[in-house]
Amino acid sequence: MFKHQFTKKEFVQDHQSWKELFLAARNKQVLISGRKDAAAGNFVFTYQPDTNELRMTSLSGKVVTFSNVVFPYGQEQVNQTVLRQWKCKDKKANGKPISWCVEDHGDYYIIKCLLDVEEEVLVNFSTSGGVIGVDCNVDHFAWTDVSKDGNFLESGTFSFTLNKKTNGQSTKILEAEAITLVDVAIQKNKPIVMEDIDTTLSKTGDAYGNKKANRFKSIFAYRKMAQAIESRAQKMGVAVMVVNPAYTSIIGKLKYMRKFGISIHQAASYTIGRKGLGYKEKAPQVLRRHIVRHQLPYCKQWWALNKKLNVRTEMFYQLFDVNKPSGNINFTHRELTEKESKHLKKAFA
Repeated sequence: MFKHQFTKKEFVQDHQSWKELFLAARNKQVLISGRKDAAAGNFVFTYQPDTNELRMTSLSGKVVTFSNVVFPYGQEQVNQTVLRQWKCKDKKANGKPISWCVEDHGDYYIIKCLLDVEEEVLVNFSTSGGVIGVDCNVDHFAWTDVSKDGNFLESGTFSFTLNKKTNGQSTKILEAEAITLVDVAIQKNKPIVMEDIDTTLSKTGDAYGNKKANRFKSIFAYRKMAQAIESRAQKMGVAVMVVNPAYTSIIGKLKYMRKFGISIHQAASYTIGRKGLGYKEKAPQVLRRHIVRHQLPYCKQWWALNKKLNVRTEMFYQLFDVNKPSGNINFTHRELTEKESKHLKKAFA
């Protein structure tokens, strides 16, 4: 309304009428924040649950009484909070703040009471029906529905972009995708299993281009992802469990990617879900002959395989089938280039 004094003809000719309307709109509402150390949760307003009277003490000391202040919704919560606040005063303990808002609408007033309502949320920690494995990446969430027996049921991705976005924009984008992800867990009635953020940060430097430039962006993204998912899950009563993400991408690439026809990130989320259920991943029979030291722990075997089979991800998708334990590497789908053939011969030598 401030520009109306210059743009509207009636207000240009009669500036006093604009001033009255402007001040009426500006001063139509008063909001007094509560204090937990106040007797009734507020130093200005005092509510009496037995008589439904609201008393306001003005700056001059005058007391204004609003009679018959009854709330159609939440009256019981207001009464309980006010009475608990008076008990805290008697015990000289801090209670809860109660804020009050009064709006002047000319013929009537609207009175609002603002207080924290404790809602007991039952968190689903049960893995008897399976889990939802989640793999966090800088441009998408990959998720997989894992049964209680560790079997693959369904998978998908939720894509987003954080490129050239401000901190606030990135937070909103991740929060929106986290809501969609948690809704999947609610629909499946399963808890979420994701990577341990502390161990994930150590691998974000060399995965997405320039190591020095992108490390900070990746760390920021991973932290925001974990915070958004955990916050939404806690609000909706979905448990979030974390596991060590070591070798999950390698296991998914070598063992599950071609088997289920999914991406490497979806395969990693499937491995994360199986880890959350307590399953250990052993190398397939077709790959064990490439392990020099079979007495290595199973996790170290994956490290040895990754070092031995140092080829691009798309090559694993079409070279061999883990469902054939005694089979050899099958060159299918297309003819390999001379450079790829040399690379593969060197890797599988």
